[in-house]
Amino acid sequence: MKIKLLLYTHDWFPLMGGIQTITTDLASGLVQKSQANPQDAVDVTLVTHTPAAGMNDAALPFPIVRQPDKRTLVRLFRSADIVHLAGPSLLPLALGYTLRKTIVLEHHGYQSVCPNGLLLYEPDRTICPGHFMASNYQKCVRCNAGSLGWMKSARDVLLTFPRRWLAKQVTVNVAVSRHIGMRTSLPRTKVIYHGVPGPPPVPRLAPQAASAEPPFCFAYVGRLVIEKGVPVLLRAASELLKQGYRFELKIVGDGSQRSELEKMTSEYGLGGCATFFGAVSVADVTKILGPAQVVVMPSVWEDVAPLVAIEQMMQGRLVIASDIGGLGETVTGAGLKFPPNDDAGLAECMRWAMEDPARTRELGNKARQIASEKFTLSRMVEEHLQLYQSLMRH
Repeated sequence: MKIKLLLYTHDWFPLMGGIQTITTDLASGLVQKSQANPQDAVDVTLVTHTPAAGMNDAALPFPIVRQPDKRTLVRLFRSADIVHLAGPSLLPLALGYTLRKTIVLEHHGYQSVCPNGLLLYEPDRTICPGHFMASNYQKCVRCNAGSLGWMKSARDVLLTFPRRWLAKQVTVNVAVSRHIGMRTSLPRTKVIYHGVPGPPPVPRLAPQAASAEPPFCFAYVGRLVIEKGVPVLLRAASELLKQGYRFELKIVGDGSQRSELEKMTSEYGLGGCATFFGAVSVADVTKILGPAQVVVMPSVWEDVAPLVAIEQMMQGRLVIASDIGGLGETVTGAGLKFPPNDDAGLAECMRWAMEDPARTRELGNKARQIASEKFTLSRMVEEHLQLYQSLMRH
């Protein structure tokens, strides 16, 4: 059975992010499986509105169509057996519905139930209880008015109605965690977890004791934005420093909150142990995190299914995470969790990791085992392929 698949993502490389990585790995994995099994080949074409900006698309194993005009987009949709949408963008949803195409809609955020896609109530930066689904539309407008203005905020609320209606019409909705499947509450939903490349052949060696040199090392990897909760990490680190603990804190990533976070670092007296590395390449992330025993993910929003947590589990590191959304789901049974926005709870987890390094290594190895069973790239590709084949048969 041969399948012609159109993989649509509005934003793609050279922009960096989890969705871009997952989309690329899925397309490349399908091509690789097709080469090994020509009778079950999937002919993948990726479509994006992101310009190349110097990227060599020809080096990739699948064709890419960038910034197509409407006529080209219609032609591509018509010729595909299955259209896979990485996110509920309105134009491709409407086009797929109009052309009566077989549509697989993969949800990497909450755009089908929330105008800003975050389920984060902006005025007080708290978890949204679901104002849109509860018909509290004035709350939704007020939520985004501060950043967008009242008119644009009202427009986004209005556009959420057709987006959700169209999401209900697709052939299959794919949720990347059970949590987002519950939150979006859409018909014909199937859960397919993210997958990442397998672990390195030799486990990373951790220091034998918290007092050994170099000092115990924590790390944060991700965007420096409000929803990621980095201030919670800085407050927890400050408390541990006051208690006399010695450690390093590596902060990898960039974003709109960076200058504010650097100022907080200075105010909390963390300048001697905390280092901001900014946005770096994947290879450099690996080098920077070399000595890190623990990665901390203090999100204050309902993180959908963070790749960073999966990647670090696969590397055999202990992940300390907010017990919230898909993040809490991901690290269950293999990490330490604390209530979101609770810097005292986070400090206690970090203290535990430093005081019991043997148990920290044990949990890191357990995380590696769970990730190797549940979050492999080959499993993710295979489950998508089985879904496509099932849709073609039916």
